[in-house]
Amino acid sequence: MIEIEPQMEESWKIFLKEEFTSSNFKEIKKFLVSEKTAKNKVFPSGNKIFTAFDMTPIDQLKVVILGQDPYHGSGQAHGLSFSVPEGIPIPPSLRNIFKELLLDIGVKKPISGNLEKWAAQGVLLLNATLTVRANEAGSHQNRGWEKFTDSVIKKISDEKENIVFLLWGKYAQAKEVLINPERHLILKAAHPSPFAAYRGFFGCKHFSRTNTYLAECGLSTIDWSL
Repeated sequence: MIEIEPQMEESWKIFLKEEFTSSNFKEIKKFLVSEKTAKNKVFPSGNKIFTAFDMTPIDQLKVVILGQDPYHGSGQAHGLSFSVPEGIPIPPSLRNIFKELLLDIGVKKPISGNLEKWAAQGVLLLNATLTVRANEAGSHQNRGWEKFTDSVIKKISDEKENIVFLLWGKYAQAKEVLINPERHLILKAAHPSPFAAYRGFFGCKHFSRTNTYLAECGLSTIDWSL
């Protein structure tokens, strides 16, 4: 049996206790067990499924960047949306994120696509679906993960305040209904993928706008350099 719950950072385990005892989460675990039984390779590895939560404790949370699925290529997914481990080529969407960083606040393109430095400062890099079958994009959609992460987003909205939600692309923007705009800042733009970035991602200035809001709320800003 795959044990998922014990591998999450303690403050999130408490914050999301009801989710872990839900019938939906039991179905997720059952599905992952079936994948293992069928010898299907799943990314990220079990101990990295909740890396986004592990690296950004709930009391340190300032920003949520929502992705859709983990990368499905070997060695790419490590539990943080848009991020890849050290030594892995930077994917196209992340390259465009780095281009906007340069345009917005003058941060030069990093050598690595590892975004752990952001996570350590309070940026929750959350994918809507937390696992994927190797080389099969979207293969773990509609298996319960979206219900789980929707609940995460709504609970953050209901119980925290002054969080910045960066919603890039139509999929992420559909989550706007879960967020209270009177308690938080919602910033929307086109997805940074090569197919959409020129339709409103470039020039969105989300990184500087995030820091302006955090400063106005009396919070420390994010050092976006890597």
